Amino acid sequence: MAVNPSASGRTAILTALRDLVADGTLELISAGNAVLAVFQLTDTGGTIDGDDWEVAFDATEVVGTAAAGAGVNATAARFKDSGGNIDISGLTVGLTGSGADIELGNVSITEDQPVELTSSIISYPGA
Repeated sequence: MAVNPSASGRTAILTALRDLVADGTLELISAGNAVLAVFQLTDTGGTIDGDDWEVAFDATEVVGTAAAGAGVNATAARFKDSGGNIDISGLTVGLTGSGADIELGNVSITEDQPVELTSSIISYPGA
């Protein structure tokens, strides 16, 4: 059975998700679940506009972790709350303009090299 909340219901759901992970982190992960880069969310987590959550970060550029080594593709992303618990997973990752949940200048991440997040808009599914 499909659940179809009203516009105000969709906004409330996105607001609850945002508030759950505000001041937490976004992790870019490989196909093998290695954490390749970590972005810190602001204490508010971003803004909700209708069916879209524009995630806000302390910085939109970080460096690749040791797990990235000589270069590994980011294939997914997940949000953790400020306590380190995974609360939202299964986010898509792609290049700028791809329409993925998380868009990067380059999906190939290398240890200690800059990783630029160009867009992070989470839309309510089916809206």
